[in-house]
Amino acid sequence: MPIYLDISAAVHHRAGLGRYAESLARELRPLLGDRLAFFYNREQGVEPLAGLADVPARTVELGYKPWRMLVWAGQAAGVGFNRLIPGAELFHATEHLLLPLQGIPTVLTVHDLIFRRLPEHHKPLNRWYLNLTLPLFCRRATHVIAVSEQTRRDLISTYHLPPEKITVIQEAADPRFRPQPPETVAMVQARYSLPDRYVLFVSTIEPRKNLIRLLAAFERVHAAGLTDALVIVGKRGWLYDDFFAALERSPARQAVIFPGYVPDADLPAVYGGSQVCAFPSLFEGFGLPVLEAMACGAPVVCSNTSSLPEVAGDAALLVDPLDIDAIADTLYRLLADPDLRADLARRGLVQAARFSWPRAATETLAVYRRLLQKT
Repeated sequence: MPIYLDISAAVHHRAGLGRYAESLARELRPLLGDRLAFFYNREQGVEPLAGLADVPARTVELGYKPWRMLVWAGQAAGVGFNRLIPGAELFHATEHLLLPLQGIPTVLTVHDLIFRRLPEHHKPLNRWYLNLTLPLFCRRATHVIAVSEQTRRDLISTYHLPPEKITVIQEAADPRFRPQPPETVAMVQARYSLPDRYVLFVSTIEPRKNLIRLLAAFERVHAAGLTDALVIVGKRGWLYDDFFAALERSPARQAVIFPGYVPDADLPAVYGGSQVCAFPSLFEGFGLPVLEAMACGAPVVCSNTSSLPEVAGDAALLVDPLDIDAIADTLYRLLADPDLRADLARRGLVQAARFSWPRAATETLAVYRRLLQKT
């Protein structure tokens, strides 16, 4: 009897959710063998995960929004969609969308409740949907996995879930994120026309990522001659007009570089070539770019809020994301002190090694086994 893992976010390349689903899938494969099966919404142009095409998969073929509405309707009506995954032993939803099933244990991974924490930074329709559905999905799931202690606390305080229903299983950087040889870094920097000295930001461009304040802080260190560019790697998400308006007015606008899509094969060198990776996000459910940067040997400045202190430990400089002066002063301190950057880089490698996908998969499998023993 197969254990189904929903990999929709992975095949659709949905940023952090996709990384989570794909990494978990690859590590569960050797642990589950022939018991592993995939489920996903096969929208136009979607291909199976590279190297995992031989894993049995069941699919639906609906647009993203129609599928979300259908799942919600099924949950609300108590209609089981069991025919979509025949013979399933267990189903694991890796994004905030739980297939309605009957008589089968289900696991739901909750990444964050940011739409509740920062509602003004979400698109209204998405906020409306999540406010209506996620409490229902959490109640219907047999067990919930939270990717951080912060998310676990939010689930308990917001939805009053019993603590014993939630297991914290933290994410990790993909093994490809590791220090790169100098010649590789130089080659990748040339490929994307990056200068030798740059501050790096990696994530989706949206208000929560706090790019307007990062830009203001960057203007100061750039004017002081400590760095040559702010490199922003990430696609446009939503509600980004205010940031681009601020960029248009910025005295440092010519020093802000958007290299476009950077594949994972090149991203470790982009991380490793940076003077510092800055991640002053207002709120995170986990904060994978911090871990990826540290795994690549980049010194990190990040926010002192939400889950980021869990991820960064003592291997990053933490700042108040609402305080432009604090962000600028911390960047100045780090950019002006090569010994401090080297020390943070060393500590970051140690901190990143504390997180691993094999461990996350093993802990996830332990959740499956506990649930299956009860059925």
